[in-house]
Amino acid sequence: MSQEKVDKYKQDKANREKIMKKQKRISMLQRAGVALVCLVIVGWIGFSGYRALTREEGAAEQVTTEMDVTAIDEYLQGLSAAGEE
Repeated sequence: MSQEKVDKYKQDKANREKIMKKQKRISMLQRAGVALVCLVIVGWIGFSGYRALTREEGAAEQVTTEMDVTAIDEYLQGLSAAGEE
């Protein structure tokens, strides 16, 4: 059993350079994949935001509301006139 361990160690030592290169390659591919996924997510968020800001004007009509405030103005003028007397 001890000889088997020694033989395995010698074989691993002989192939150590290949094993290290393979591990580095796998690590690099994983990092590139994560970076690509992050880039796609950021791009999607940016595109969605841009599209939301530049919608067609006909699609979202602007609503304006007018209000007559003459009654409130007259009431406030009446209060200030009463306060001066």
